[in-house]
Amino acid sequence: MSVLSQLNVIQASGLSKSVNTLEGSLTILSDINFSVKSGESVAIVGASGSGKSTLLSLLAGLDVASQGEIHLDGDALSELDEESRAKVRADKVGFVFQSFMLVQSLTALENVMLPAELSGDHDAKPQAVELLEKVGLSHRLAHYPSQLSGGEQQRVAIARAFIGSPKILFADEPSANLDSKNGHLIESLLFDLNKQNGTTLVLVTHDEQLAAQCDRIIHIEGGKLEKIVDGDVAHVG
Repeated sequence: MSVLSQLNVIQASGLSKSVNTLEGSLTILSDINFSVKSGESVAIVGASGSGKSTLLSLLAGLDVASQGEIHLDGDALSELDEESRAKVRADKVGFVFQSFMLVQSLTALENVMLPAELSGDHDAKPQAVELLEKVGLSHRLAHYPSQLSGGEQQRVAIARAFIGSPKILFADEPSANLDSKNGHLIESLLFDLNKQNGTTLVLVTHDEQLAAQCDRIIHIEGGKLEKIVDGDVAHVG
């Protein structure tokens, strides 16, 4: 492991992504370079179609770069096959998606337990119960997603993301499908759990106020890194 990868939990170097279309090759991202320190909170912002969600997928090992390298907590993702990348995600990464992505046939408690059980943890229930209590859903353990509001479903998704104490949490527009009240609640939960657990938080958002709560803001424009600025961390919490 290099000294650089020890200092940064995420390191993107010369990162590019292209796809083939009927009109030819389309470049989605071009020569992206930045790093994220352990425990840091970072927002990725940009207009629709700028490439920010693609960048998040690459950083999480859900997609493969056309060029360049990503080191995720010391692992060079380009050197890993899909099975190995999946193991890195299972061991080190949590996700919060815009569309919640809960399993409809499982209760709130079972949804939170699921990632830990898939990783071989047969004693996940106590931690899942504790996480649901932290997000204010101790009275909803046995409820199914269809019996929960959108805000409650996203709180279940956040609890699920933190099961197993991941080192890195990726969130893609975590409050976009919620009303203002629930959106602010979800945002507060993300930052509170980020600070309590020392988890590195990387989120994609259109919300300037949400982005300003992060330590740094990465601006993507037309698939290129336009600038990196400090957030207003005084607003966190």
